[in-house]
Parts: sequence; structure tokens; C-alpha cells
Amino acid sequence: MGKVESNVFIFHGTGGFPGENWFPWMKDQLEQKGCKVTVPQFPTPEGQSLKAWLKVMEPYISEINENTLLIAHSLGSIFLLRFLERLKTPVRAAFFVGAPVGVEPIKNWESDSKFSGGFEFDWVNIRTKAKDFIVFHSDTDPYVHLGNGQKLAQKLGVDLTFIPNSGHFNTAAGYSQFPQLLEKVENVLVKK
Repeated sequence: MGKVESNVFIFHGTGGFPGENWFPWMKDQLEQKGCKVTVPQFPTPEGQSLKAWLKVMEPYISEINENTLLIAHSLGSIFLLRFLERLKTPVRAAFFVGAPVGVEPIKNWESDSKFSGGFEFDWVNIRTKAKDFIVFHSDTDPYVHLGNGQKLAQKLGVDLTFIPNSGHFNTAAGYSQFPQLLEKVENVLVKK
């Protein structure tokens, strides 16, 4: 595969940070392919709010364009949906991993719902904000029921990328690397 210049952002979830899970591995893999990868640190769990997370992204808005890839894990996926609702111009692709979108059970229901302002999203608007949407979910996620991934994929008009027995796609579930996600990202990078 040739060098491809793209901006990639990876959004962590509740209690998350840039050095956890598969984020450092993914950053390294994509930087080797010529991508510029940013993994912002959002305030969490203290000071965690949609407004605070949007403020963290303000300095990066000028870097987000039709070649940008946005990758989100857990609560970061709710943030990604809210971020897409607000974007003026579409991005290349949006990836959602273990996303809570309002299908119970969700372990952090109260805080996730408060963060999202409820689980109502402007799906029609969101579908116009990326060329490709990719949704990953597992049947053994202890935080977010599989129904969330199914609903999100359906609302975005895509097939769910279902990976059985993968928990919450975090280090606890063995995800310090995420080759299936990397493959999907690479597929997007080579597509025109």
C-alpha cells in the first residue's frame, strides 16, 4: 500500500486515556502509513461533559476535512455522534467500537445518558457527515449490550462488524492490538 496522507483522531471513553487499550498500537501502525494520528485526552471521569470534550476538539477543527478518519471507543462513540452532528463538512470515515446508543443494559447508563443529553441522535444529519461508517460490537461486552451495535449499524445504514467473545475491545479483553479495525481503516485509506 502506498503512502496516504490522512488525519486520524482516536477518541477514548469514560476513564480513558491515550496510552490505553489498542490506541498506541493503532497510532503507531497508521503513522507508519503516513497518517497524522491524534489521540486527545478528554476530561474523565472528573469534569466529563459533552461541552468539555467539544472544547478539547476546538483547536483541531481546522485539521478536520474530507480526508479525516474519526475512530471512537465506548463513550467516545457518543462523543463522535455528537461531534458529527455539529461538523460543517463531512469526513472520510467514522469508526465506532463498543458504542452505547441507548439499548439497555448499558453499565454506565446514567452517566452516558447525561453525557449524551439523552440517547436521541440526528441520524439523518449524521449519515451525511462521513463517506463510510464502520461499527464494531461483541456479544460479550460487559458494559454495552450487543443491541447497541446492532441499532447503531442499522441507523447508519451499514452492516455490523460483529466479533464474538471480544468483550469491550479493551486491554481487559485482550485488545492491546486491534488488527480487524486496522484492516477496515486500511480499506478506507486505499478507497477513493
